[in-house]
Amino acid sequence: MIGIIANPSEHTVVREFFELFKTPWEFYRSNRQYEVLLCAGDGNFDENTANLILVYAGQKLPFDAEEKIEIASQERNARMLSYKGARIAIYGDSLTFGDGAAVLVDEESREPGIYHHQSRGRAVVRIGYDLFGEVRALLTAGQPAANAGVPALELHIALLRDLIVGSGIPLVEIPPVPDGYRFIACLTHDVDHPSIRQHKFDHTMFGFLYRAVMGSVFDVFRGRAPLRNLLTNWAAALKLPLVHLGLAKDFWYEFDRYAELEEGTRSSFFVIPFKDCPGRSGQDSAPSRRAARYGATDIKAQIHKLMSAGCEIGVHGIDAWLDSSSGREELEQIRRITGTREVGVRMHWLYFDEQSPVTLERAGADYDSTIGYNETVGYRAGTTQAYKPLEATRLLELPLHVMDTALFFSCYLDLSFSEATQRVGSIIDNAVQFGGSVTVNWHDRSIAPERLWGDFYLHLVDELKARGAWFATATQAVSWFRKRRAAVFENISWESGALHAKIAVDTGDDLPNLQLRVHNGREPHQNTAISAVASEPTRGLGLKHTIDTCVALS
Repeated sequence: MIGIIANPSEHTVVREFFELFKTPWEFYRSNRQYEVLLCAGDGNFDENTANLILVYAGQKLPFDAEEKIEIASQERNARMLSYKGARIAIYGDSLTFGDGAAVLVDEESREPGIYHHQSRGRAVVRIGYDLFGEVRALLTAGQPAANAGVPALELHIALLRDLIVGSGIPLVEIPPVPDGYRFIACLTHDVDHPSIRQHKFDHTMFGFLYRAVMGSVFDVFRGRAPLRNLLTNWAAALKLPLVHLGLAKDFWYEFDRYAELEEGTRSSFFVIPFKDCPGRSGQDSAPSRRAARYGATDIKAQIHKLMSAGCEIGVHGIDAWLDSSSGREELEQIRRITGTREVGVRMHWLYFDEQSPVTLERAGADYDSTIGYNETVGYRAGTTQAYKPLEATRLLELPLHVMDTALFFSCYLDLSFSEATQRVGSIIDNAVQFGGSVTVNWHDRSIAPERLWGDFYLHLVDELKARGAWFATATQAVSWFRKRRAAVFENISWESGALHAKIAVDTGDDLPNLQLRVHNGREPHQNTAISAVASEPTRGLGLKHTIDTCVALS
């Protein structure tokens, strides 16, 4: 059990952090003995109540003088720390120490960001930043695009776990990993332009012609596309008048091809509810080109076909992020067509602000999947996991990690096939390491002329399969994370080297099981007897496993 001391204003953040790091904890009680005591800031505590004391703060504390901890520098701007070859971006106040462990160091000064020593029979570790302040910043403001590749929140969890286990203290957790898989893959599609026939003499049509005719030439010369793409795009441009006359197939109407590329895996399609409505961008009207030339009713037959194939339909929201009454109308439009009550949202153009989670929750959205970047790929909230925004009560946010336009648009990353493979590969690597999800957004028209990004998408799907992903719709992924959040550690004890765990877990669904991961800090080279008894209606488990293995909670 970890005892937590934090400012009451941070208690909401603490609770959310320990839903992401699912391990036994409680707020500090003076009459309890803890193996680990985590103090965020200058709290008062009895130093004899724990074997390991972890003190996080980005400013000097009286505790530092009492423990004779030498402060080397204090930084009030963002700092980048290096941890086991990874980079942890720190956005609040931070300290480095005159003497300390080289495992966590400032990238520029190489000064240690962590200090530990033995004092009066217990281990003391001083970490030079405010953990829960950093978590708050990640889950509200998010990371700048420059740090998009840093899964900062997952690294904060990894560091805390390593500090505990490295001190010889055993730890159990329910990792964000579905049993039988290594991580979750969510394939999603924003439906912006389902038909080029709907675009006559507008900016979308002229943009298509320019990019198909001229842009394809530039892409071939720059090595960004093969010659066959140029020929395909020129043929599509020549065919466009016939498409408008109804004499040739609409080459943007490619929903069925996604089923072929995804080979039976279920994906989520976010559909714009109302035609010719640009919405607002705050106090002002959004640019007119944000308006879609279709509404959900225009593709009703295709929506039903997708649902018959097991796909999910969500709302590609217009004003739901800004106004709950508009959000209710948008959600209700999709409910009328699909007959589904639980509907999720991703905002068109990724419009969002800090009040949006509450607004969407009041509108009745089951989840949101907007938090990501238009201009790059990675971790805006610093995490691979679905999380509950701090002001929300039920709504979960499924972060967006990879978007096609961010990878390939010349005004954004402008990557080649091999460069994009490397960039997305690092995100998959992080999912394998930390668990959680890789949420991909491949727009409906991106496998058609003039983009022709289908080859990369097929390669991406194959790579996700090869790396052991569970393919889930956004709703399924969020439901699995809700299942994990609902699990409760009712009793955890270690007796004579054996772990006895009683855990309440909801069952009766068709989702993958949870896992119980055991870190035997005391005896890392010996087996640990595990008796994980899950509360009804689940069944008990009695297995013998080694350190860092998982028991399925089924």
